[in-house]
Amino acid sequence: MFDLPLPIQPSPRPMGPGTNGGTVASDPSLPFALTRMHRTPAALMSGTAAPVVVERFATLADAMQGAFELAEGSGSDAAPQLLAILDYDQRLVLAGAASDCAVAWCHPVTSAAEARGVVTEASQLRAQAGRAATWGEPDLAAQLRHRADLLDARLVDPLWRAFAAWALQVAA
Repeated sequence: MFDLPLPIQPSPRPMGPGTNGGTVASDPSLPFALTRMHRTPAALMSGTAAPVVVERFATLADAMQGAFELAEGSGSDAAPQLLAILDYDQRLVLAGAASDCAVAWCHPVTSAAEARGVVTEASQLRAQAGRAATWGEPDLAAQLRHRADLLDARLVDPLWRAFAAWALQVAA
């Protein structure tokens, strides 16, 4: 589970959404799930904006490679989308924003105090986004929500923080 084979080799299997708009079938017993946020207005209003599993992987390295392949498949003109890698118990392992055929991984917080600060800042940004939406500024509201989501992406589960930071150093 903690292996990170180097160098990361491209996967021969197809990645991302299929041509019919569905997701690629995967083995539910694999420990790492590459997910993307389900951000439709209906999902947000109903509180069911849970991440959608794109694919499952045996190693974190494979999941990171899968995220890059998904970003490449989305094209350079696509809107940024948040991707997250979750472990078998739905704990956040790593997250980032995919755009321009690349993934910008968010560095995990290093302590509980830093996590509290991130939560506070993200909450303030969401409050500002709410006010911007009320003032008739939907673009500003969307930008503020995206910044808050990127901060939330740093809230890696304490079990994975050190390993995720190490994986990002290796990948750099």
